[in-house]
Amino acid sequence: MSEARTVLWTAEDAAAATRGQATRPWAATGVGIDSRKVAPGDLFVAVKGPNFDGHDFVAKALEAGAAAALVSTVPPGVPGDASLLAVEQDTLAALGDLGHVARLRTQARVVGVTGSVGKTSTKEALRHVLSAQGRTFATEGSLNNHWGVPLSLARMPADSEFGVFELGMNHAGELGPLSRQVMPDVAVITTVEAAHLEFFDSVEAIADAKAEIFEGMNPNGVAVLNRDNPHFGRLLAAARTRGLSRIWSFGSHADADARLVDFSLHATCSTVTAAVRGERIQYCLALPGKHWVMNSLAVLLAVKALGADVAAAARALSTIEPVKGRGTRKRVHAAQGAFTLIDESYNASPAAMAATFAVLGRIDPGAGGRRLAVLGDMRELGDRADTLHAGLAEPLREAHVDAVYACGPHMHALFDRLPAAMRGAWTETSAELAPIVAGAVRGGDVLLIKGSLGSRMATVVDALSALDTDNARPEKNNNGSPPAADTDQAAARGHKG
Repeated sequence: MSEARTVLWTAEDAAAATRGQATRPWAATGVGIDSRKVAPGDLFVAVKGPNFDGHDFVAKALEAGAAAALVSTVPPGVPGDASLLAVEQDTLAALGDLGHVARLRTQARVVGVTGSVGKTSTKEALRHVLSAQGRTFATEGSLNNHWGVPLSLARMPADSEFGVFELGMNHAGELGPLSRQVMPDVAVITTVEAAHLEFFDSVEAIADAKAEIFEGMNPNGVAVLNRDNPHFGRLLAAARTRGLSRIWSFGSHADADARLVDFSLHATCSTVTAAVRGERIQYCLALPGKHWVMNSLAVLLAVKALGADVAAAARALSTIEPVKGRGTRKRVHAAQGAFTLIDESYNASPAAMAATFAVLGRIDPGAGGRRLAVLGDMRELGDRADTLHAGLAEPLREAHVDAVYACGPHMHALFDRLPAAMRGAWTETSAELAPIVAGAVRGGDVLLIKGSLGSRMATVVDALSALDTDNARPEKNNNGSPPAADTDQAAARGHKG
């Protein structure tokens, strides 16, 4: 028997929030902007975009069981007695109003997460550890932009005890408005690295844009910053300028509020000893890599700032699982022998590449197997793109990678830098690369697949998974949300870093 869904919006409440007019009483248990994914009981918001108009899909959404549709005009073909919420403003603005009211009506303690690397994984880790301590709502997938944030807020149940929101940007001036919508009690900046350089003059400018997350906070809020990052001082000054006095840090630095005391890295996990605001904690982290050790410190410090149980959160980290496209592993049983597939196909930056290479380097291949890196272009790096791609050669060698298969124009700069023995193949696109890799893999291999979303490295993942003769049993099940955004507007393309 299915569990009853919580009513998020009644016709009366939604009309008051948007200054709209409901044609009849209704109650919505969800909110969506993708007619293809409407669930019975959803409020379908007919958002207009540059290449579409959600009003064209209202009839389809209602036929699929939507409780009502939020519209600015009544579309042709919609019955006269249909459940509608008619607004005089743009429907995206009306969605923003729903999100604003949802934030105001909840007593939840809310954390906002941003950073150049690790936003979604840190958000999912917070969801995981807080869910054991109270009713927790978190952003689905990577709905972190001007579409996704108000949609996520509008979906938050009023009785939530914790809210976890991912905030992204790739231009200056984008994060501030999102922060003012979310109004975080705690703001986490995982790190500041070279990402989106196509749109910024420097990494310092990226730090300034990330600091916009403080704009929606009140003076009693807590900023959680990476003490080991070179831009810590810049972020600290920005937080103080915004009136924040509670600025906590994490890292290996002696003055960090969540201080890394000791750790041990293994192929599939890590063991960590940390001091969190004076409380010494030992825990097992079910995700491998030094980058995850650092992320876990940010998670525990945010838990402390939210007033939740840090020791319980640390215990919960032993059962955390990777998000799809961000480290999930499969044991593929192919005709040529079993091999391990590490799916990091959702996103990439120089720092994230180096971190995942280090994880690959700790995994021992099977008998006769090799460590293979299958890489797609890192996007939005501007004039430094070729240099930053070529710079991946050294961390690949340090990780004892046997061969590199790559695609994309910028990855050619890396391919040229590699010694001949490490050059597997280079192609223009992932579609061309996928059959080459599928033909080259052999039993005992460990393959890492990584690239920016626009590189479409999931194509390679699919080709390798298709070799499975035993239904590709996952080593760990993915408990995260799917990375594809749930919008007719292809919000996946609007994902922000």
